Amino acid sequence: MSVMSPQLKLIALDADDLAVISTHVQDARVQPSDIIWRQGEKRLVVGMSRLDWEQTLAGETEQRRLVSALRFDRVLACKSRNIDLATPEAVLDLVGIEFHPRDGRDEEPGGSALLLFAQGGAIRLDVECLECELTDLGADELGTGLGIEGEG
Repeated sequence: MSVMSPQLKLIALDADDLAVISTHVQDARVQPSDIIWRQGEKRLVVGMSRLDWEQTLAGETEQRRLVSALRFDRVLACKSRNIDLATPEAVLDLVGIEFHPRDGRDEEPGGSALLLFAQGGAIRLDVECLECELTDLGADELGTGLGIEGEG
């Protein structure tokens, strides 16, 4: 049994916080089947297999992946580009997340969060205010994106 680092739980309420979360999810693997838009709850949940950057920075030679959930609340609209929902088992490589305040004014709480993928895909979330959480769920023993909602 390998030694687990403490599970990460980060919350972002502004662009600086989101930049920290973006760093932790860089190079995460996401499957379209693990992108769950709950319009009635104003929530988007993205299941992912992310690199354990803390372990890598600590000098460990073997990279480890963690199953994590990225959640955005207070989402008014969710739009995607170049993400094929017809191939739910495809693997998307998350490059990072950006936040753009509404009308370019930092004092306004609302704006758009952009999830950017290496293959040119993107998800844009229009939010009342930024409310994002990254939570580790455990080690990804297979090293692949695991279905957060289960098989089938």
